Amino acid sequence: MLETTHLSVDYGGVRALRDVSVQIQDKRIVAIIGANGAGKSTLLKTIAGLVRPGSGTVRLDGQDISALKPHERLDRGIVLCPEGRRLFPDLTVQENIRMGAYRMRDKHQFRERLEQLHAIFPRVAERSGQVASSLSGGEQQMVAIARALVSRPRILMLDEPTLGLAPKMIHEVAKLVQAINADGVTVIIVEQNARLALKISDRAYVLETGSVALQGASADLLNSDSVRNAYLGGNAQAETVGAE
Repeated sequence: MLETTHLSVDYGGVRALRDVSVQIQDKRIVAIIGANGAGKSTLLKTIAGLVRPGSGTVRLDGQDISALKPHERLDRGIVLCPEGRRLFPDLTVQENIRMGAYRMRDKHQFRERLEQLHAIFPRVAERSGQVASSLSGGEQQMVAIARALVSRPRILMLDEPTLGLAPKMIHEVAKLVQAINADGVTVIIVEQNARLALKISDRAYVLETGSVALQGASADLLNSDSVRNAYLGGNAQAETVGAE
């Protein structure tokens, strides 16, 4: 289990996280939702080791990993797929995926993993020789997720994976997240599309101005009047949630 305890993070004197405690059970999908600036991305970056907390701890299986560097957390299976995809635009699709395996020394192991990813992402396989900048937004997102998966993560953190995508591609990403989880990977997903996030996740946390405002089973939050009014467009029916 991954957990944070009383995390607080300051950016230039502004508090981005305030006393944030979350528990991420193994092999579950956990959603982090909230308005822009609520601290969602900061939470993921802190778990990944890219941001140092002013106070609080990050623990994995009861062990305090707060002092570990990002690559050391990667070695323990914690992988972040960042917002905006962050591909290397002038590198090919395969070269971008290879960047996700920089800690993998065995070339045979990489080729074997690449074949598995090509089976999961046939469009990525078709475009393996193209430069990343030539791909559509949806295709770039698939490459970004494939790059994150190449190291066989135990915990995959997805930051806004559907941002800017067409509705059809949003459905594909949602199904992919569920398939990744079904393969035994714990998924933490940050999403502006709160309906989608609550529909496909097991548990959710709602952040407001850097603090945990609500938490619970995703199905319960999906039907919560306060969550509906704040994040789901008022009294819209839960049945209209994105994933099918």
